[in-house]
This record gives sequence, C-alpha cells and structure tokens, in this order.
Amino acid sequence: MDWKAAMHANVDQLTGAEQEFLRTEGYLNLGPILTPSEVQHINNRIVELEEEEGEDAGSELADSKYIRHPKEAGADRLADLVNKGSVFDIFYTQPRVLAGISLVLGVDMKLSSLNYRAAKPGMGLQKLHVDWRDGKHYGQFRVCNSIWLLDDFTADNGATRVVPGSHLWDQMPEHEMADPLQPHPEEILIQGRAGSVFIFNSHVWHGGTTNSTALPRRSIHSYFCRRDQPQQVDQKRYITSETRNRIGASACHLLDV
Repeated sequence: MDWKAAMHANVDQLTGAEQEFLRTEGYLNLGPILTPSEVQHINNRIVELEEEEGEDAGSELADSKYIRHPKEAGADRLADLVNKGSVFDIFYTQPRVLAGISLVLGVDMKLSSLNYRAAKPGMGLQKLHVDWRDGKHYGQFRVCNSIWLLDDFTADNGATRVVPGSHLWDQMPEHEMADPLQPHPEEILIQGRAGSVFIFNSHVWHGGTTNSTALPRRSIHSYFCRRDQPQQVDQKRYITSETRNRIGASACHLLDV
C-alpha cells in the first residue's frame, strides 16, 4: 500500500538541505514538533504508567530476544507505548519524522519499538554503540531511530551523543576505540528544547551521557527497521483491538499488524 501518500510522509516534507545533512552526517534536528502542552500531557501519562506498572515497567523489552541488555540500571524504561494511549500515536505517524526515517531505510519499513527512556540522576552513561549486529550495512541501512525530547537536552543532563558520519564507516566503536565509554574526538551532543525531535541513522555511533543533574532526563524513542528485519517489540503479539481500530490501515501497515 502507498502508506507514505496516505500519511503525507513523502520526502518533500524535508528540504533538500535536510535530506543531504541526514545522508552525510547521519542525524537531523527536525526542531520543535510537540507543543509545550503536548509535552506536559505526555509526561503526565508517563507518570501514570510508571505508577501502574511499577517493577514491571519495560517488561515488554525483557521479552525481546533482540535486545542484549533489556534492563538498564541507569535509566527508567517503559515499552509498548503503542498500546498505552492515543497520546502516543503521533510518535509513529508524524509526517516529517516518517519522511526522514524512510529516507534512511526506504519505503519498505516498519516500527520496531516505541519506548520511553529517562536517564537517572548521576547515571545514564552508555558506551558508544550501533544498533545493528556487527555494524556493517553493505549499502542498505537496517535501522533508524528518532528521539523525542520530553525535557530540554543539555550538556549536563545526559543528552545523547553521536559521532557524525560514522554510519558510513562500517566499523564498531569497540573495534576502533580503547574504551567506548570515553568521549570520541568527533562526537557531538544532541541538544535542544523539550518537544524537539532528532532523527539518527542507528548505524551511527551513539550513546547516552551521564546525567549530572538532580532530575531524570526524559525522552521517547520511536525506532524503525526495514520490513525484512525482526521488531524489538513484536507488534502482532501486543496489538490490542482498541489500538487497531483507532489508528487506521496505514498505521497498522507501519506496525506490521
């Protein structure tokens, strides 16, 4: 089906300069997409979910055989947000985001997972890594992520770091660096206001940094893969009839349900 036309997600949602930057640098700042009131509404819903799920929060990720370390001590997690309220629908239907993801992956793509991550105070540091097996893509990128900022991302609150252009290297950080926990000389921090969205090719070297503030640093990751790849969260397994009826045929196609 022509889901891109149905969801107004054609490449002309991005300027030529944006397309070129995403291709060459491997990431793109789309700027503010959520309004302050939308961010507040989403954060309120997240608080409700954390209270409801307690120790089970993020358990859908623990069921995934495609995630090496489903439990992350340095961050709070929620998973399967697709089925946890209409407030999360925008995270996998927003036209500019979908246009950028499809520029990386091609039209033949699907949502892999929709998860929440909040770097805890004093924690959150990750090794530089890629989200694809041995890192090699052989000219076809398999995975692409979008980070939706639910707080301002700053230099001291655990903002994600990326190494621009590293998606073209076909190398893994641990093979090239003595210690991937350390800063890379070419890395940059994703910094922006709450409500902003960054796309990054998940073959780019990336990782969380230490949150040196007293508050959690909150974000949602809307993560996509090519259609021939397994999803992090099996959407067919978790999809509810309420969600299926609400979102329509094009979104169901993107979920592969």
